[in-house]
Amino acid sequence: MQVYDAPIRDMRFNLEELHAEDGFGDLEGFEDFDEDMTSAILEEANKLCRDVLLPINWSGDQEGCRIENGVVRTPKGFPEAYKQFCEGGWAGLTVDQKWGGQGAPHSLGKMVEEMSCSTNLSFGLYPGLTNGAMVSLEAYGSEDQKSFYMPKMANGEWSGTMCLTEPHCGTDLGMLRTKAEPQEDGSYKITGNKIFISAGDHDLAENIIHLVLARLPDAPPGVKGISMFLVPKFMPKDDGSLGDRNPAVATAIEHKMGLKASATCQMSFDGATGWLVGKENRGLEAMFAMMNTERVAVGIQGLGVGEIAYQSSVYYAKERLQGRSLSGVKNPDGPADPIIVHPDVRRMLMTMRCYNEGSRAVSAWVARALDAEHAAKEPEARERAKDFVALMTPVVKALFTDLGHEASHMAIQIHGGHGYIQETGIEQFARDARIAQIYEGANGIQALDLVGRKLPDRMGRNLRSFFHPVSQFIEDHEGDEKIGKMIGGLQQAFGALQMSTGHIAQKGLKDPEEAGAAATDYLRLLGFVAMGYCFANAAKKSYAKLKEGTDEKDFYEAKIITARFFFDRLLPPVMAQMMAITSGKSSMMDMPAEAF
Repeated sequence: MQVYDAPIRDMRFNLEELHAEDGFGDLEGFEDFDEDMTSAILEEANKLCRDVLLPINWSGDQEGCRIENGVVRTPKGFPEAYKQFCEGGWAGLTVDQKWGGQGAPHSLGKMVEEMSCSTNLSFGLYPGLTNGAMVSLEAYGSEDQKSFYMPKMANGEWSGTMCLTEPHCGTDLGMLRTKAEPQEDGSYKITGNKIFISAGDHDLAENIIHLVLARLPDAPPGVKGISMFLVPKFMPKDDGSLGDRNPAVATAIEHKMGLKASATCQMSFDGATGWLVGKENRGLEAMFAMMNTERVAVGIQGLGVGEIAYQSSVYYAKERLQGRSLSGVKNPDGPADPIIVHPDVRRMLMTMRCYNEGSRAVSAWVARALDAEHAAKEPEARERAKDFVALMTPVVKALFTDLGHEASHMAIQIHGGHGYIQETGIEQFARDARIAQIYEGANGIQALDLVGRKLPDRMGRNLRSFFHPVSQFIEDHEGDEKIGKMIGGLQQAFGALQMSTGHIAQKGLKDPEEAGAAATDYLRLLGFVAMGYCFANAAKKSYAKLKEGTDEKDFYEAKIITARFFFDRLLPPVMAQMMAITSGKSSMMDMPAEAF
C-alpha cells in the first residue's frame, strides 16, 4: 500500500532553523515568503500531492502512455490532475513574477518538488521539464523569446522539453548529428532523430516547446559545434494562438522498466521550424544551464521516492504481525507482534529515515545557495554560493538517487512477498527510482565531473565553500557536552575526506585514470560528510530547543535519535571508503579487456 503525508515539520525545520547561520545572510526578493506563507504553501501542496497525485500513481503505472493517431495519451486522471496543478499556480511556483510566476525561493520550491516526486514521479516530470526549459530560455533566450514563451510556460499552458540524446550518442554529445539549416526569415529547419525524450509529446498542455541541440552547416566538429534551437510542437501565431503542426513528431514511446506514466518518446524532426537560442555553436552552454537545474531536480526525485518508500514501510511494519519480540511479547492480545519490534526491521527503517532526513537537509542547504547566487546582498556571498552549488550539484544528483534506490529495495524487503508483487504498489518505487541513477548524466559521470572538473577548478576554490564551514563547525563544537561524540565522528570522516582529496589531487594530475578510479567512492564520502555536518547541526539545534522548553519535544528528540543512528551506523562504513580511494587504479584497470 502506497502511504504518504508530507513531512512538513521536517521541511520547515530545514527551511527555518537548520541553515539559519549558513553565511549567506538575508536574501532579497523573498520578503513575502515568511514562515506563515511558507507553511501555508507546504500544507496546500501536500493536499494536492496526497489527495490528487498519489491516487493516480499506481493506476498510471499500470495503464502507461499510448499513441493514438499520432498523439500521445497520458493515463486516466492525468489531464485533470495537470489542469488542477496549473490552476493552483504550482507550475510557476519559483518562476520570476515578471513572467507570471509566483517568485518563490528555490529552497521552498524543492520541498514542493519532493512532494510531487514522492506521490507521482511520472507526473512530476511534465512540469519539471518545463521548469528546466524555462531556466535555459531565461538565461540565453532573446527578450522577444522570453516575453512570448515564458508566461505561457509559467502557467502550464505550454510545456517544455530538452532534446539531447540521439540513437548513437548519449553523454558524448560531440557525436551529435541533428542538423539545422538557416532560412531567409531568420528561422532554421531542424532535421534529425532524438531518443529518450521525457514528455516529448502528451495531452496535458496545449503546446510543447522543445529545446533541441543541433549543428549548423559550417559548425566545427565536436561539442564546440553545437547550437540550441527552440522548436514548438504547434507554430504559434503573433497573438499566441496556435497555428499549423510543426513536423516535430513522437514516433514511438519507449517501453520502460518504470516511469510508465511519463511519455518517454522517440522524436523525429523532419525539417521542423525552429529559432536559435543564444549564440551559434554555444548550445551546450545554454543546455547545461537547464541540465544543472535538472540534476538537482533528479536528486530530489531520489529523495522523494525514498520518503514514500519509508512511510509506506512504517505503515506496513506497524500493521503486519509476524513473530514475537526478542525482548518479550509486545502485543499480548494478538497472535504475533508487529514486525516493527524486530531489530533488523528497525535497522532498515532507521537507515531509510536517515537517508531521507540527511538528503533533505543537504538539499535545503544547496537550495539556499541556489537562491543566494542571485539574492544574497553581499557579492562575496553570491560567489561563495555559486561555488557551493557547482561542487554539490553532482553530489545531490548521484548520492540522493543512489540512496533513494537503496531505500526502495529496503521497502520491498520489509514488505517481504507483499513488496514483490504488483498489487501493493511497493515494487513500483524500485522501478521508478532506478532511472534517476541513469538520466541527466549517469551517476558515474557525476562522480567524474566532481573529481575531474569541480575539485581542480580554480585551484580548489569550489571545495573551500564546503570545507571552511565544516571545519569551523568542528572547531567551534569540539568537546561539546551534548554533541561531542558526533563531532568526533564528523572530525574523523572529514579527515578521511581531506586525505582522500589530497590523494586525488596528487595522483590525478599525473594519471587521470587514478582520479577516475576513485571518483564514485569519493563522491559518496563527500556526500556523507555533508550529511554528517547537517545531522550534527540538527542535533545541536534540537538540544537547544529542548533546553529552552518546547511543546514539540517528540520532534526534537526524534531528530537527536536519528542523528545518533547516522553517526553510530551509517557514517563509519563510509569512512572506510578512503581505503578504496587510496588503493589506486591497478586492481581495477590491470585486467586485459579480453579477459572479461
